[in-house]
Amino acid sequence: MTSNPNDYAASVSDVKPHAYDPYRNPELFAGVLSRRFFAFLIDVIIISVPIAIAALLVVILGIVTFGLGFALLWPLHAGAIIWAVLYYGFTLGGSASAAIGMRVMNIEMRTWYGAPAYFVLGVVHAIAFWVSVSMLTPFIVLIGLFNARKRLLHDMLLGTVIVNAPARAAQLAPRR
Repeated sequence: MTSNPNDYAASVSDVKPHAYDPYRNPELFAGVLSRRFFAFLIDVIIISVPIAIAALLVVILGIVTFGLGFALLWPLHAGAIIWAVLYYGFTLGGSASAAIGMRVMNIEMRTWYGAPAYFVLGVVHAIAFWVSVSMLTPFIVLIGLFNARKRLLHDMLLGTVIVNAPARAAQLAPRR
């Protein structure tokens, strides 16, 4: 069976270019790393509060039941992981393509070719972040200082980019 040379040309032409050019549109990346840090802190608080409340309820139940309630501590760990994964999946995969902290800081996640994020990408992004931070910290953050798109290691691996939201980018854009 012979292959058609046009098939290869067609597949190469389907490769999408980067949607966000940091040299043409520097306003998309201005202050993104610092905003991303504060967005992370906000999201950690949002994730931690329900887990802390659940842990407090389990401890109270453990005291009231003379220790039997403490058996619920082991599913609390799994519940915390599931809650965090669902939080990032639904918020990053939502219409704003941003977790709540990111919305507060006016930044959003996009694919490298400009499409909004989706649920599975949000979940994998969160997992890749936590795995890479636990293994390589602080190197994944340092990478963002040395590339024009301010991407961290897990962004590069997943093909995502964090940019300023359109309203903020419009405020930062130079008058042309």
